[in-house]
Amino acid sequence: MQKHDHNGHITTEEHFSTDTAGLVETVGSEVVDLADGDVVELRIAPVTKRIGDATVRMLAYNGSIPGPTLRVREGSELVVNVANEADLDATVHWHGLRLDNRYDGTHETQAPIPVGGTFSYRIEFPDPGVYWYHPHIREDYGQEMGLYGNILVVPADPDYWPPAHRDFLLTLDDILIEDGKIAPFGREETTYAAMGRFGNVMLVGGETDLSLNARVGEVVRFYLTNTANTRVFNVAVPGARMKLVGGDSGRYEREEFVESAVLAPSERLVIDVLFEEAGQRTLEHRTPGRTYALAMIDVSAEQARPSLADQFDSLRQNSEWVAERERLASYFDAPPDKTLALVAEMDMGTPEGPVVYACPMHPEVVSEEAGSCPKCGMKLLATAASGYVCPMHAEVVSDNADHCPKCGMKLLPAALVAQSSGHGEHAHHGHGHGDHGVGAGNAHHGHGTAEAAESTHEGHGHHGHDNQGEADGIEWEDDMVDVNRITTPANMHWSFVDRETGAANHAINWRFRVGDQVKLRLVNEMDSDHPMHHPFHIHGAGRFVVLARDAAREENLVWKDTVLVRTGETVDILLDVTNPGIWMAHCHIAEHHESGMMFSFNVDPADAD
Repeated sequence: MQKHDHNGHITTEEHFSTDTAGLVETVGSEVVDLADGDVVELRIAPVTKRIGDATVRMLAYNGSIPGPTLRVREGSELVVNVANEADLDATVHWHGLRLDNRYDGTHETQAPIPVGGTFSYRIEFPDPGVYWYHPHIREDYGQEMGLYGNILVVPADPDYWPPAHRDFLLTLDDILIEDGKIAPFGREETTYAAMGRFGNVMLVGGETDLSLNARVGEVVRFYLTNTANTRVFNVAVPGARMKLVGGDSGRYEREEFVESAVLAPSERLVIDVLFEEAGQRTLEHRTPGRTYALAMIDVSAEQARPSLADQFDSLRQNSEWVAERERLASYFDAPPDKTLALVAEMDMGTPEGPVVYACPMHPEVVSEEAGSCPKCGMKLLATAASGYVCPMHAEVVSDNADHCPKCGMKLLPAALVAQSSGHGEHAHHGHGHGDHGVGAGNAHHGHGTAEAAESTHEGHGHHGHDNQGEADGIEWEDDMVDVNRITTPANMHWSFVDRETGAANHAINWRFRVGDQVKLRLVNEMDSDHPMHHPFHIHGAGRFVVLARDAAREENLVWKDTVLVRTGETVDILLDVTNPGIWMAHCHIAEHHESGMMFSFNVDPADAD
């Protein structure tokens, strides 16, 4: 059934509203300093936000995107009263926090908050670091629409972090704008289930054109949180020095200087940056194919006082990890307790009549038989074989799969060539166009515009799976836009499979006890219909360390709740089980989670029978 909203746009009852009439504008996000025992009011409601030339309907916590940053001290406890005034049932998940299970914020630990309803959470903060909160019902919709906010847990030890002059807490996100609105979401079904929903506009701290200031000699601490549905960020600040000091849940075993750092969906990084010269610097997102400017940093000639250069040059070894590494020593070479395979099954159907099989990511790969792409391993999809054309010379047409007389290239099915040529029209995947309601002001920041594409890594183009070494097992962009758009949980099945029992997703039935140390092996299968990376997240049953990647021991340990498992990679982690209850584990690409790539496990108290 079609109807029109107040702006005259056609909408349907099957989609969430994009109507902006009568909504209040977003307000600036604030940092709220809180003491032990404080009570916080959090309201979920629709708002309007200006993104480039478009005014769009979004969702917000307390009217801001991101929501308010909660700044608390280690060991504190808060009560958070949540009111749901949005357009669907809600929960709030407190990502990365080890807390009382009943307040974890999933449908398994609480009744969903109905529209017009409320719920009170009692939240504990046992570990220093940066955390965040977000929905756990239709996570793909809520996060894209703006429902995310940071939590900064200040260490009880004043010397926990190295000295810095000040800090910035920034969320890194992208959003898909089409025809001046956020691309539609079905009420009943998730789309973009294959690769996840990539955006065409970057939002840093909720802004498209964020500008920051610094002084010469200043050490600025960046707390970075990736709140995107699917995009992996690789952050750098050219012309300044970067030092990696912390991750998901506290500080690294040792500090190290880095040129850039990778941040998967839901991961956090704590990075100190020393600005040694005056001028303009850029916080960048670098991929093998292009560079996006995320924020501009104006460094004034004013000298920062006191000088922290000597402390910045010192790479500290953090004392608590000496004992932890000794405690963990026997687990590095131990066999895994559990092994999870990460796999995909894709069923896009078969058209009537003659077909050929082609890779949606590499249209030049065409076969007369079903199989997998030799370049990326993806399942070849059945495509109607109705005429063949040359991808280089569109005027060359044949009824047979011959070769082009002009260039010698193999002729491809016409449908595939049409799909491939339309591929570049989607600005939201960084292919050099910017005509979907994104303002010209974004060109300065590389948010999917032709100007930005020409000014960064000229001639490189976007990456393809045929260069997995360069891409490092990560899908940096959506390389199969048209197919991805129509994938749903009905035709794209993502799974965790317990290699011992064969159980998948909800059928996995693990049981642990508080005090257990559980070694998990995560195997990202190449023998899968669509091999790609996955950020694997475990809820507050405990925290884990990464022990090894492809059998190579991890040299610098940090407590984590999310780990990026690249395409074809095997990762060993050790889960330190501390909290009883029923806990989720899932892929934090929101569309994969909604497509079934999750399971829950039980943790019994230490003294249980």
